Amino acid sequence: MDIELVPLATVTATLSTIHSVGVGPGGDRMVADVSGFEVRGPRLNATMKGSAAADWPIVSPDGVGTLDVRVTVETDDGALIFVAYQGRVDLSMGSEAVIYVAPRFETADPRYKWLNTVQAIGKGRGTDTGVQYEWYEVR
Repeated sequence: MDIELVPLATVTATLSTIHSVGVGPGGDRMVADVSGFEVRGPRLNATMKGSAAADWPIVSPDGVGTLDVRVTVETDDGALIFVAYQGRVDLSMGSEAVIYVAPRFETADPRYKWLNTVQAIGKGRGTDTGVQYEWYEVR
């Protein structure tokens, strides 16, 4: 079977405070507050709604970061969409580290129900204020 990647959006996440929980059974746990989240694409344009958004990353002893991000966005035409994604990053690469993610979506708005069946993938890099990704719909 062939896999097609259809451009979905450019995503910019702005991070504010990062809280260190410390080293536990899975590694070094943190909580990174997401203070801004913007999605811009041909079929999906949205910004963060509310302030309940964060990444709950954990870093293994060998420098592999596992992301766990959850955010609610509101589209330019008023639909609410829950976005969650997990991912991996090799932090030993420093500023050259590439972040790979697998976003999924939940909405009840009929205009965007197509997102409920989408599995997306994305690739990104850190910026001075957070992360920027290119997300693709897998078909």
